[in-house]
Amino acid sequence: MIVALDVHYPDAGAVVGAVAFEAWDDARAAWSFVHRRAEVAPYEPGAFYKRELPCLLGLLQESGVQPRCLVVDGYVDLDGASRPGLGRHLFDALGGRVPVVGVAKSAFVGIGEECAVLRGDSQRPLFVTCAGIDLATARADVARMHGAHRIPTLLAAVDGLCRRG
Repeated sequence: MIVALDVHYPDAGAVVGAVAFEAWDDARAAWSFVHRRAEVAPYEPGAFYKRELPCLLGLLQESGVQPRCLVVDGYVDLDGASRPGLGRHLFDALGGRVPVVGVAKSAFVGIGEECAVLRGDSQRPLFVTCAGIDLATARADVARMHGAHRIPTLLAAVDGLCRRG
């Protein structure tokens, strides 16, 4: 299964969501899961992973899912190559056994056009970074995800799952 993960922070704690699907172009999730955390680390500029990583690992442990690839909302590497972001920390925490694809909605200094993916009629790209899979494959996988809009259907679904709690 490919598993997309996201985290939402209500007034207290966190709600972590996951949707799993077999193929990159699937329109519907085969499975979804919500994990709630009462305690989360405070936001620390430049170290977002310290807040989000325990949430993602908690969901993976509680759900028991065995993904063949993980998709996170954000960057794997903040410069596209060597400055670790959330996705790289997740990849490392899992012992490098599960590829991680990061899909970010906003540009980040150091991320080049080689990471940009245009979807639908949007002129605003998504930015794809990855670990454990080559960039060309990750970009092609994200480009072919279901949905006519900039944000793929299942990435919008996991965002909504978290927000609804």
